[in-house]
Amino acid sequence: MSTRHIARTLVLQTLFELDMKGELSASMDTVDQILLRNSNEFGEGIKDISFAKAIIISTLSRRITLDDIITRAAPDWPLEKIGMVDRNILRIGLSELLFGDRAQVPPKVAIDESIELAKTFGGETSGRFVNGVLGAIYKEMGEPEKAQVTKSKKDHFETGKRELLAGAVVCSRHENKLFVGLVHDVFGYWTLPKGHIKENEIEEEGVIRELKKEIGISVRVIEKLGENEYIANKPEQGKVVKHVSYYLTISDHMPLMLEKKGGLDEAKWFGSKEINSLRIYDDIKPLLEKALEKAKNSDQWPVGGGQQASNASQ
Repeated sequence: MSTRHIARTLVLQTLFELDMKGELSASMDTVDQILLRNSNEFGEGIKDISFAKAIIISTLSRRITLDDIITRAAPDWPLEKIGMVDRNILRIGLSELLFGDRAQVPPKVAIDESIELAKTFGGETSGRFVNGVLGAIYKEMGEPEKAQVTKSKKDHFETGKRELLAGAVVCSRHENKLFVGLVHDVFGYWTLPKGHIKENEIEEEGVIRELKKEIGISVRVIEKLGENEYIANKPEQGKVVKHVSYYLTISDHMPLMLEKKGGLDEAKWFGSKEINSLRIYDDIKPLLEKALEKAKNSDQWPVGGGQQASNASQ
């Protein structure tokens, strides 16, 4: 057994004890004392507990954020209903997955280590549960990593596995105001709805089909806004190049009905002037600006859709 795996078991034992006592907000002095005691009792072969200490500091300092992400990624399992062992394994795994040094602990290692902890210390289904939650989050990690895609990855773009997707800026008008429909992901970002294009499917048809599926509304495609490529990580496939085409679409102003699936937790209309206050991926912002300008001046709004587009802003 590797020393790092033993270190993670010490972190789990420490978090479990704190959680059981309701002391997850305890001072670091208290945490250090418990960690050191666990190390002395169970940390055979570990002389340096700095790795374990780094994990527990990261996990506890980000616990509220981690718990929120776990809740969003596993909506059918309220946090208090998740077993205490599984709950703390998810916290550890997610802390390493999202905030750890990937040069030292690659994402797949963080997931695999969490699964092993679950199999060893959890119940019969703990391994599958932890794998499902962390795997669902991992699949969505392409977008937070978009800014890290550089020219040095050109070879992978040219030779890697590829997926074709299409997304849209969905605009509507209501009471003389222009609105945009966005979806919220488990990383806390508002982004554009999108989905996979089927083989030999026309992109515009795919956009209409996927938006109906993902947010429950029918749209009219106006024009193409642009394209983007980024590398996403999938546990079962490794790195995958995702090519996304984005379109401007319009629809009636009606309630958005988000498809129940991992990675997204909300769909909502926003007035055009609210957009700048939202947490949005950098590569999405130019698409939104371009789409809003075109939507204001579009002559393709349905009859009865509101006042003249030039006045449709909030």
